[in-house]
Amino acid sequence: MDGFLVALAVSFGVIFVAELGDKSQLMALAFATRYRTVPILIGITVATAVVHLASVAIGHGLGATLPTGWISLLAGLAFIGFGLWTLRGDTLTEEEKRKAAKGGKSAVLTVGVAFFLAELGDKTMLATITLATQYGWFGTWVGSTVGMVAADALAILVGRLLGRKLPERTIKYGAAALFAISGLWLIIEAVAQLR
Repeated sequence: MDGFLVALAVSFGVIFVAELGDKSQLMALAFATRYRTVPILIGITVATAVVHLASVAIGHGLGATLPTGWISLLAGLAFIGFGLWTLRGDTLTEEEKRKAAKGGKSAVLTVGVAFFLAELGDKTMLATITLATQYGWFGTWVGSTVGMVAADALAILVGRLLGRKLPERTIKYGAAALFAISGLWLIIEAVAQLR
């Protein structure tokens, strides 16, 4: 039990700090201006749990590195596409607006897929792999997942507060910029890894 608690505490602390100011946290802030909190947290939690489970499996079982350069490059291009899509905008019917505001399954899926792509090859994934080589896999998995969700929950809170005070156009451009920044960040990381 002591090994589990140590892995849990260390992983929580490392991932929480690593996530502060990370592109995933910026994404959580952007999503908080569009969707309700619970669907966002569900999407983040599911995506994070899956990515970090794979990370601890790699770190614990194989102790090898994941070829993350190409994955980061593809995810970066996808995020730039998300930013352009946000700028283009969509025309929603009143029914679609109500569904988006509720943030049911579609919000969970949107957030989950975005976070899954963002976390592939991210520093928190690599940190989780590294932690799993040194600590127990289960405590590392739980601690890293909870640490990331907690850091992103802070971003959601900030997004909620800002979203009530900002005009829709500002939110649209801000969200597009956050997606573009996230995409460029991923591409820069990918180029550095592929050298």
